[in-house]
Amino acid sequence: MANAAAPEKRIGFLSFGHWQPVPGSQVRTGRDALVQSVELAVAAEELGVDGAYVRVHHFARQLASPFPLLAAIAARTRRIEIGTGVIDMRYENPLYMAEEAAAADLLSDGRLQLGVSRGSPETALRGSEAFGYVPPEGSSDGDLARQKTDLFLAAISGQPVVDADPRMTGGAAGRLAVQPQSPGLAERIWWGSGTRATAEWAARQGMNLMSSTLLSEDTGVPFDELQADQIARYRAAWADAGWERDPRVSVSRSVMPIVTDLDRQYFGERSGEDQVGLLEGVRARFGKSYVGEPDQLAEELAKDAAVREADTLLLTVPNMLGVDYNARLLETIVAHVAPAIGWSPRA
Repeated sequence: MANAAAPEKRIGFLSFGHWQPVPGSQVRTGRDALVQSVELAVAAEELGVDGAYVRVHHFARQLASPFPLLAAIAARTRRIEIGTGVIDMRYENPLYMAEEAAAADLLSDGRLQLGVSRGSPETALRGSEAFGYVPPEGSSDGDLARQKTDLFLAAISGQPVVDADPRMTGGAAGRLAVQPQSPGLAERIWWGSGTRATAEWAARQGMNLMSSTLLSEDTGVPFDELQADQIARYRAAWADAGWERDPRVSVSRSVMPIVTDLDRQYFGERSGEDQVGLLEGVRARFGKSYVGEPDQLAEELAKDAAVREADTLLLTVPNMLGVDYNARLLETIVAHVAPAIGWSPRA
């Protein structure tokens, strides 16, 4: 199942925000990771890139608290979308998160694109329990994440979520919504989906689809074809749900143009094949890295079934190589690779 017309393409970068004090790293501290994320977003906007997205991990030397960072990016930019890919909802207080998300969206003048999900395998053992969140008896981590997402979506949509105290409201009863509210934010929430079934669930909830960098299922077909099938099922479920607006769909790819000896030194020997393995006891398929000269990458990405079907391509960047290196990488992709998949700069 494919779209009758190819969607208008957007391109963003996705940073995992690693930092390590090791030889060769340009990102040695947590402050480096935060400041350089802002600087890369500024550079990306100047290049015409459409989005600056950050991954969220806890108990690791990676970006963890997205909203102060997104607000800082908003203050330094004017056009580029700012977002997450993704926030692990198991760790979140949905009502406090609704306040933070609305504030960041208002500060950015409606540029927030918020990816949320159940999260991914992590270094912490029962990490969300350390934050004080334990799934109710008989339910799973996934159930907990979805329950929290339901409450978060209700809160940012302006639904009342708590009883008013008549002693503080002049005797008036009723229920209160969280404040502030940012109109339109509810239409800019994405669910990070690692299976076809959860993509269909996301469609029924009215969330955009952020297809994972891996799928925790394997049907034997190449990753891009499996992901394209996931997107097709998502769009069919969206249509069946009767939503009036058109949803957005993103896929992530590791794209490394080789134009200098330094590029070749870093990435010239990487595999260009899908990877299949076990993830939390489930057979999973990981997408390949695209490594090569720009013309070669343009040809390969134009044939990628999921890239063709998605409206947004998120480019995972090797952030520990620093702002200058990654800005040049993005510049090469924008100039020599992106036009092959139907992308063009916006005015």
